[in-house]
Amino acid sequence: MLGNVPSETASFVGRRDELERLGGLLRDRRLITLTGVGGVGKSRLALRAVRDARGAYPDGVWWVELSPLRDPGLLSATVAHAFGLTEHSGRTPDEDLCAWLADKRLLLVLDTCEHVVEACRHLVGELLQAAPGLTVVATSRQPLGCYGETVNEVRPLPVEGADSDALTLFRHRALAATPQAGHAFADAGRTATAAEVCRRLDGIPLALELAGARLRLWTLEQMAERLEARFEVLSDTGAAHLPRHQTMRTAIGWSHELCEPLERLLWARLSVFAGDFDLAAARAVCSGGPLPAARIEGLLAGLAGKSVVRRTVEGARERYRMLDTIREYGRQWLAELGEEHTVADRHAHWYAALSRQADAGWLGPEQLDWYRRISADHMELRTALEHLLGTDPATALEMAGHLWFFWFCCGHLGEGRAFLERALALVPAEGRAYVQGLWAVGLTALLQGDLVSSLSWGEDCLRAAAVLGDAEARLRAAYLVGVSVLMPGDPAGALEFTSGRARAAHAGPADGAGTLLCRLAASYALCGLGRFEEATAEATGLREACERMGDRWLRAFADYILAVAALSLDRPGEAARHVRAALSGKRLLHDSFGIAIGLDLLAAAVAAEGDGELAARLLGTGHAWWRVVGRPQMGSPSLRAVRDAGERQAREAIGDEAYERAFRGGAETLPHTG
Repeated sequence: MLGNVPSETASFVGRRDELERLGGLLRDRRLITLTGVGGVGKSRLALRAVRDARGAYPDGVWWVELSPLRDPGLLSATVAHAFGLTEHSGRTPDEDLCAWLADKRLLLVLDTCEHVVEACRHLVGELLQAAPGLTVVATSRQPLGCYGETVNEVRPLPVEGADSDALTLFRHRALAATPQAGHAFADAGRTATAAEVCRRLDGIPLALELAGARLRLWTLEQMAERLEARFEVLSDTGAAHLPRHQTMRTAIGWSHELCEPLERLLWARLSVFAGDFDLAAARAVCSGGPLPAARIEGLLAGLAGKSVVRRTVEGARERYRMLDTIREYGRQWLAELGEEHTVADRHAHWYAALSRQADAGWLGPEQLDWYRRISADHMELRTALEHLLGTDPATALEMAGHLWFFWFCCGHLGEGRAFLERALALVPAEGRAYVQGLWAVGLTALLQGDLVSSLSWGEDCLRAAAVLGDAEARLRAAYLVGVSVLMPGDPAGALEFTSGRARAAHAGPADGAGTLLCRLAASYALCGLGRFEEATAEATGLREACERMGDRWLRAFADYILAVAALSLDRPGEAARHVRAALSGKRLLHDSFGIAIGLDLLAAAVAAEGDGELAARLLGTGHAWWRVVGRPQMGSPSLRAVRDAGERQAREAIGDEAYERAFRGGAETLPHTG
């Protein structure tokens, strides 16, 4: 199983001895760090090695790309998210990771660690101690410095001989850039010239790739002459033996010189992106002055053709990214131009505007598209929020508040709570953004199981919304307070804040998020009070409203409530149909909490129909999902009661031994969280 390992985007050349050695290390060692200069091929080697070794890890191979990570404090959350862990437990991400990995046999790859080495050293040390079946491969320009670490230096490709690996890679990249490059290798003399180019470039794969792309513009002989001239200049400055990092810098600088002036400017401005980005973002962030927005697409294509930018297509989505070494070069040029702050501001405000649009679409027909879009831009959102917290805290708070759905419903609770708390501490306690921030931070605390804090935030939000005179804000706050008292077992208290009468008193929009959320809380509270017919009516109304709006997330919860009510009214077949509909919606949005409660309820429904074996398997699968969530049944008495009822009836139907066997089969399912 490959977990979330990226696909190989280009042919892999050579490295047979290195792969064999790395394969042996993977069998014998638990922490292997691949070191080497930028561009030498550490990530490519790791990718090929772990693909070859995947059969040895029954719980999968998992890849975490760290190059876009700017804040070392978010390392653990980034790794946890790669596994699909959703921060509901209230524990630290380190603790969640240790608990989840404790009984797993898997391989974790941490790619590009050099800028967060200290944080990686601490986290990897904890994980290896807690999880005896864990193996870690790291790629870094320097060792992590952990106890038991095996450091494996990745060296450049061999350059000697007419069939050297370096020459083979150079030929592949040249032919990929232009079919006419075949003439450069047509005879022994020209092949010897190509081999000399490879030696001059020290066999560094990225340097060879950049050089190969140049054959669209130059002949091989022109390339060799210009390289000779460049290296003579370096030799005159005292670099008698050119270090490999200088070779790489030279190759990148050479590519930079060959770019058109506007391509160079775009290269510099693109360096503000932490990870990958789309064309719209590039236009918004990088245009201005001599660089018009209309030219961005063509210039991006030019940079992609020169191997400066890499383009990927997934379905209808086209994305771009730079390798770290090339981004670093661009960042230096951006500083030379004096545009660092200007472009960083543009970047931050573009993603703040994107968050505002997402907020308007979270509960509508484009919900799934917004979930995918915001998830794809997660690293850029982080970068933007960090920048705004230092330059424009009010906009940072507005942006973090607009992302409430992403934090609350998509599993980023700890990260969202941290951004919101930092922003709330930096701005005056007034205004619409402040009220939204109070509500959003309360939501994150709620699903972390910190009900004391969520109730406190909710009460503060109620008071602030009353001062603001905003009915929608009051309804959202009422939902937060209602669920904060509902989860520990007070449905009557929850109904006081969320019932139809309470909603009418606020006179908010009927299809606003506040009203819909209150209807959800009220329907569940009615179930808790045994008023199942009323709960069915409330949930049916909620479901119909969601269907009109095109919402899937809330609609799935309405289906869940309808299933709870049907099961309580002794209609298990109807309950099973409703909960299957709920699970369908939750899987689309990778809502781990919704999937976990849905599986428990489906198990109870099929157990009530007499299928004890299926119920046991569903409970086992639910157990696996609750481990992802981190807090079984969220500590809720009502959720626990549903799960226990399903187990009791399943055991009665098939006996303890058959139950345990079927449960284990379900529990061995490793959840896929997207």
